[in-house]
Amino acid sequence: MSSPESEQREIKLNESWRQLLQSEFESEYMEQLRDFLQQEKSRGTQIYPAGKDIFNALNATDFDKVKIVILGQDPYHGPDQAHGLCFSVKEGVRVPPSLKNIYKELVADVSFVPPTHGCLTRWAEQGVLLLNAVLTVEAGNAASHQGKGWEQFTDRVVELLNSSREGLVFILWGSSAQKKGAMIDHKKHLILKSVHPSPLSASRGFFGNHHFSKANSYLLSHGCTAIDWQLPQQTKA
Repeated sequence: MSSPESEQREIKLNESWRQLLQSEFESEYMEQLRDFLQQEKSRGTQIYPAGKDIFNALNATDFDKVKIVILGQDPYHGPDQAHGLCFSVKEGVRVPPSLKNIYKELVADVSFVPPTHGCLTRWAEQGVLLLNAVLTVEAGNAASHQGKGWEQFTDRVVELLNSSREGLVFILWGSSAQKKGAMIDHKKHLILKSVHPSPLSASRGFFGNHHFSKANSYLLSHGCTAIDWQLPQQTKA
């Protein structure tokens, strides 16, 4: 069984992102974050997602291939759910309520046919960066890793995209995502905002926001290929 230290060292990061984020990994806050995660693991705390999946959002979408950024909060904290992409769950896991509402809006907006799974990897492969503000969480304890350093790291990701790219779409659902997106230059990028797709708020403006078709229209107007939002009806499992 690998030690927490060896698991941390084994984490691989997409080279396009590593070059841009190297200074973050060498920073004091990241060292403190690594120490926190290692201490938690040494105490036997279950942390989601698995170490190999923590940077899945970045590994699935090269920096230069990002077209759309969807900002989430922190990973799902139930067994086998989180795999490093916001709003997405692993194959074979029941579709969570917020994602069900995302599917409902897709049906109304772009003639989407809901699959039986909640794995959004196909979007990431097309250039949709599915980025949570916080990249780890303690099992059964939502928001438990907030304020430990991840926010600073993911702020840097957003800053890099905002400053170094043009013509991106930033989709900000809920106040948390909108605060994180405050740094985005609306003259360079399209910013789409609404309430969160959670069942607690979706009926107050998420349904009917047409963010998926608006994002594609913007991409097409800027000479980019639109996203095929349709997901395979069955996953590879």
